[in-house]
Parts: sequence; structure tokens; C-alpha cells
Amino acid sequence: MATATETLPQLTNDEIKRYSRHLIMPEVGVEGQRRLKAGSVLCIGAGGLGSPAAMYLAAAGVGRIGIVDFDVVDFSNLQRQIIHGTPDVGRSKLASAKDRLQAINPHIEVETYETSVSSDNALQLFAPYDVILDGTDNFPTRYLTNDACVLLGKPNAYGSIFRFEGQASVFATKDGPCYRCLYPEPPPPGLVPSCAEGGVLGVLPGVIGVIQATEALKLIARIGEPLIGRFLIYDALRMRFRELKLKKDPDCPVCGTHPTVTKLIDYEQFCGLRPAPETANVSSQTQSSSGLEISATDLKQRLDRGDKLRIIDVREPNEWQINRIPGAELIPLGEVPRRYAELDPEEEIVVHCKMGGRSAKAADFLRSVGFKRVLNLKGGILEWIDKVDPSQPKY
Repeated sequence: MATATETLPQLTNDEIKRYSRHLIMPEVGVEGQRRLKAGSVLCIGAGGLGSPAAMYLAAAGVGRIGIVDFDVVDFSNLQRQIIHGTPDVGRSKLASAKDRLQAINPHIEVETYETSVSSDNALQLFAPYDVILDGTDNFPTRYLTNDACVLLGKPNAYGSIFRFEGQASVFATKDGPCYRCLYPEPPPPGLVPSCAEGGVLGVLPGVIGVIQATEALKLIARIGEPLIGRFLIYDALRMRFRELKLKKDPDCPVCGTHPTVTKLIDYEQFCGLRPAPETANVSSQTQSSSGLEISATDLKQRLDRGDKLRIIDVREPNEWQINRIPGAELIPLGEVPRRYAELDPEEEIVVHCKMGGRSAKAADFLRSVGFKRVLNLKGGILEWIDKVDPSQPKY
């Protein structure tokens, strides 16, 4: 961000017309708008949060907007990722987002990075930008984004969403807390379902993404009171906002008084999604030799042979209504601990969910209470549809 008014770019006559509603507000004014023109924001992701955030940043006149993404537009994105449209399905999200942003405001520069954020590239990606806007949907990238922001001294306009609840804050400023001050350790793998498994109300990322954009604009224009040291929680079902006060943790391993994390680490390993190097080979051998999973094609072959298998679907009833494996029985994951007596421990059981995460928990539970012959359907019903029955709808 520019440090002196004299170094700020001038506004053209067209820009003065475009931003006139900003210019007549004394809190923003000409100087504030020139700061926005000189400013830059890197959006991590062009999905649910990144879509509304990037669009409003572009409309507001942030001079340079970067977007990091490596995905393509899918039909399931369109319910909430409003930067993309139906004709964009199958296109690169970056290409779709860039076209939309430049249509909104041809005066800005849009830079795209078709890659995933990693420990190898995060510092290089983040360095040229004033504010990093975290639109990620997984814990490894959240911790990575936080740590890179702290190491570079870049504010992190944070947001997250799930089902009907959203959260927002500004982390990693000089005197404020970081994400690790709030969450020192990640949750156990699989404990928090993704939006793909748990769902999300389509308008929710619009609310949270716009809050993130608002915070980025305030930081660049140097106005108002950013969400530093404050954690905003939004409940869409009850239309209620709550605010928690956050303090910088002096013992935080990244931003504390004596930091122990002074460079980016392996965040997949930190979040328990990949074993430590010394145990990786052993874990891999154990997993492959234990035969705890079955593929969709193998399941179909066994069913066609007439093998006696009991298929248990641990999804929710509303998911069951969308698609199902013929012959499967519905026992939602939350009901498994009190309904497992309905199952015979001597039967061979195949459990499945949408993608395999929830059913893995169900399989682990059944094994813990004495079931010896439990298989988890690898890839869930989505894999079944891809490999066995493409006539069924996917969600």
C-alpha cells in the first residue's frame, strides 16, 4: 500500500464517474479511492467466498486483483459461485472469473495463477499483494495461508462457511492475533465435513465473502475499524451475528513472542492427512494389506455373483432421496452407535456415503464394537455412479 498521497495514482475522468458514490463520502473521498486504485488483493480460490469477494473488490476499484485456483467450473458450483455462469461449466475457473471481473471493471488488472497454494509457492505468490483474502475450504491451506501471511506481514481477510454458519475475521496483522491463536491445532482428520459432504446455503458465501471484501477495502483505504481481534460468527437460519473478542497469544508458535514456526511446513502432515516420513511406508503397507476398502467395480462384480453382502448407506435421508445403491439400507452416521444392534456381526457389511469419509468413520466404529467383516466403499456413491451406474444424478 502506498505510504504517501503523492505516490498514489491519479483518477481518470471515467474513474471519477465510476466511483462517484465513494468520492462523495468523506471517509473514502478521492484519497481513499486512489489508495484502492494503488492497492492489491490476492484471492485464494474463485469459489463460494472468492466469487462475491472478487466481484465487489473489482467494482470498488481495487487496482490489482490476483486469483489462485486450479479447478474447473462444475454444475454444482453454480448454486453459490456467482462469478461463474452456466455457459462456463467445464471452463477453467480462472478464465471464467477473469472475464467476469474485467467485464465489471475494465480499469483494473486481474492476475491469475493456475496452481494450488503450497509451501513451495505461497511466499512468492503472496509477496506482491497488500491483502490476502482466504477463500479456502480445507484446513491445510488455511494454516498455510495464515503462516505465510504472518511471515510476510500481510493481513489475512479470513472467512469460512459451513451449512448455515459463516465466520470472518482479520488475522496476521502486526498487533492482532493470527488463525493459530484461535485454533492452535487442527481438528482430527474427517471430524469436520466439507461443504461437499455437509452442504452450504447458497447465499451464505455471498454474505461472508462480501464481509471479507469489506475488510480488505477498509485495510487498503485505511478507514473504519477492521475485524482485528474480533471474530464474527453469522447464523443464517436465525439471521444473527455474534462477535467474539480475540487476543494475540504470546505463546503462539507463529506470531508469538518466541515463534517456533519460522518457515512454511508440510501442512498436510500437520493436519494429519499424511503420515510423517518415518511412518509413511509402514502406514501405506498396513492400509493396502488390511483390505478395509472395496472399489465400486469390485462391489458390482460381487453383487452380480450373488455374494451375500449387506450394504449400509450412512448418508442423511435427504441425500438418500437424490440417489442410492440398489439394495442398500439407510442408517445415517449419527444413528449408527445406537442402531448397530440391527446388524449381524457375522455378516459381511459394506458401508458407504457420498465420497467415503463418513462411511470410514462408521466402519471404524463397527470394527471397534466387534464387527470383523466391514468394508468401506472407496469414493462413495459418487464412485459408484462414475464406474457402475452413470444414469443416477450426482450432487
